[in-house]
Amino acid sequence: MLLNNEYFMRMALKEAKAADKEGEIPVGAVIIHNNEVIGKAHNQVERLHDATAHAEMIALTQAASALENWRLKDCTMYVTLEPCPMCAGAIVQARLKCVIFGARDWQQGGVLSNFGIAQYAKNVHKVEVIEGVMEEECKSLLNRFFDKLRGD
Repeated sequence: MLLNNEYFMRMALKEAKAADKEGEIPVGAVIIHNNEVIGKAHNQVERLHDATAHAEMIALTQAASALENWRLKDCTMYVTLEPCPMCAGAIVQARLKCVIFGARDWQQGGVLSNFGIAQYAKNVHKVEVIEGVMEEECKSLLNRFFDKLRGD
């Protein structure tokens, strides 16, 4: 059975909600290979005291371990928020086939919004990008988190 983008984005949203419960910025990521989840994570920056502990980075490590290969060329990542430049660079380096995200990050987005890293002309490997899958749900979760943080 071929599962659709919403199915996997719901999994990423579940991860994002776990981050929210832990007081982390609510971002979740899921990596799929042959229609199976081989990596899933949420932000753990605060818990691990590690600026690189983004959902995408942790999921990439899990996926590489699952495949016993750092090249994830037949894999797709679903992530609730557009990856930052660090994560976008790692996605390109890992040779992901596609990244699908929910909400744009107009401040720090590295895939499309600010830097266009995923399809930068000089990259040897370019990553297909699909945006806006379950965008409203992804935005809403982030907006609630930041409203609460600001005391709105």
